Amino acid sequence: QVHLVESGGGLVQAGGSLRLSCAPSRNIYEFTDLAWYRQAPGKQRNLVALITIGGRIDYVDSVKGRFTIFRQSAKNSVDLQMYSLKPEDTAVYYCRARDAGVQFWGQGVQVTVSS
Repeated sequence: QVHLVESGGGLVQAGGSLRLSCAPSRNIYEFTDLAWYRQAPGKQRNLVALITIGGRIDYVDSVKGRFTIFRQSAKNSVDLQMYSLKPEDTAVYYCRARDAGVQFWGQGVQVTVSS
């Protein structure tokens, strides 16, 4: 079993920034990919950003140019740096790690962007 510990959520004004961090209980380079998802109230959970073991990165169009996903080897974490936040970015953000066909999820952190 893999545990993912997320941190960094909070309340921020529109235009502000936040950094989310996810620390798995195994080495980050053991996973096929690592990703951040988000779920707004009453909506489904959607992919925000993903980084593969080979370093390929994908973002949902709505966050391109504003969010950056990266791995921090020293911390053994995958972080999501978020800039120019908008009220529509408000959601619970979840970290997801995949090891071949098995997925592991964090507990989620709330990000609230006020207008």
